[in-house]
Amino acid sequence: MRQILSTPGQLAEILRGRRRARRLSQDHLAIEMGVSQSRLSTLEAHPEALTLDRLLLLAKLLGLEIIVQDATETPDPKTEW
Repeated sequence: MRQILSTPGQLAEILRGRRRARRLSQDHLAIEMGVSQSRLSTLEAHPEALTLDRLLLLAKLLGLEIIVQDATETPDPKTEW
């Protein structure tokens, strides 16, 4: 999956969807992150509250990568699978 993010709401959908797709409960993921389940719930709903270190940890635990690139670089659709 490759997606360009423009809003925190998009990130919220990705994080929540990925957690569910991997069949992870909020409780389990919260323990891995070292936060309470209620805090994880808040972060899923409002990812703009995530610190960078928490975002990177959450991405890692969910098997995601965060890539930063120039906005002018658009993938060539011929090279996408």
